[in-house]
Amino acid sequence: MKKHKVKRVMSAKSVLEDSPSHLLHRVLQIALDIYGSETGGTALTQRQYALLKALEGSDGLTQTDLVRSTGIDRSTLADMVARMTTKGLLAREKSALDARANLVRLAEDGVAALADMTPKVLAADEKILSLLAPPKRDSFVKLLRKITSAREAELSAPAPLSDEEKQALKAAKKAAKATKPKKDKKPKKAKKAEKLPFPPLSEGADLSQVDAPELVKEPEV
Repeated sequence: MKKHKVKRVMSAKSVLEDSPSHLLHRVLQIALDIYGSETGGTALTQRQYALLKALEGSDGLTQTDLVRSTGIDRSTLADMVARMTTKGLLAREKSALDARANLVRLAEDGVAALADMTPKVLAADEKILSLLAPPKRDSFVKLLRKITSAREAELSAPAPLSDEEKQALKAAKKAAKATKPKKDKKPKKAKKAEKLPFPPLSEGADLSQVDAPELVKEPEV
């Protein structure tokens, strides 16, 4: 029985060691632990810092812009903005270009919190990368960036049409083509009269026998 249990444990471990989702989850736990130890337990969370950093240097961004730049889903970001506005880290105001849109910008406390957190976050990033050999660090970050970019492109791509939608689209195109008024056909141009080839003259032909008007008059005697 013990041998079977050991085999099962080893089999499960080998499967998890080859699982990208499991490994990424473990890496995330490690990264958050390091982030917390470097920034302090009462500091901004990683997502809150990302939100402040996205707003740095701007006069204000819409929540749609922030979703695109941070990758935080819309509902979570809206809740974060509301709580961080209450804490005085963010401020909201109407957009001068679109009265229906609200712009989110850094408040004074948000600017101060960002300045205090930035060196701590950089130290946490350095500590995370220190777990890898120097030649591997850049490629590791590039791979992470590639995964996020590929997923964002996949989510932004239009969903493929179902068979029913394809049939409906085909029928709509056919109906539109049937109701389209036909253009008057342009009258065909009259064909140009074909030039008849001049009959070839054989060598030594007697031109005096050709029935044609005289081209040169004989001089009068």
